[in-house]
Amino acid sequence: MIARRFALAAFVSTTLWTGVSVAAEPQTQCASDRGDAVAETMRDMYAALSADDEARLKTIVTADFYSFDAGKRFDGPALAALVRNAHKAGKTFVWTVNEPDVRMQCDWAWITYTNRGSVTDASATTPVTWLESAVLRFETGRWRIAFFHSSRAAPAS
Repeated sequence: MIARRFALAAFVSTTLWTGVSVAAEPQTQCASDRGDAVAETMRDMYAALSADDEARLKTIVTADFYSFDAGKRFDGPALAALVRNAHKAGKTFVWTVNEPDVRMQCDWAWITYTNRGSVTDASATTPVTWLESAVLRFETGRWRIAFFHSSRAAPAS
């Protein structure tokens, strides 16, 4: 576990400081896409959560997946339960992936984007903007989400 965290920290530090970009030349053992599949994986996560499809979500996230959302840490089943319980309470979410910035290093990818969506309940639909990021690993021939973070953006002034 410590080795994974160290590898993740090294990846993020390298990406942040060296400016590794999506356009980097792929190596033989590295994923060869240019970032579109990474953004699509995030959209797949939202589709699974929107449909309360935990089995599908399990194919999208890694076995050691966790997220920081709503001020707490969640593993995959707990995140699915959070959304499922919100649905049971009558909430509907619209999530989007806008202006994705994808950085890749072989079988690791880091994506940041703005999620402009909404939350609807019995009283109203409220537009919401979230600032989000995720770290993904290329496993079994596809990108899978290892870590996800979501924070509400500050209201426009």
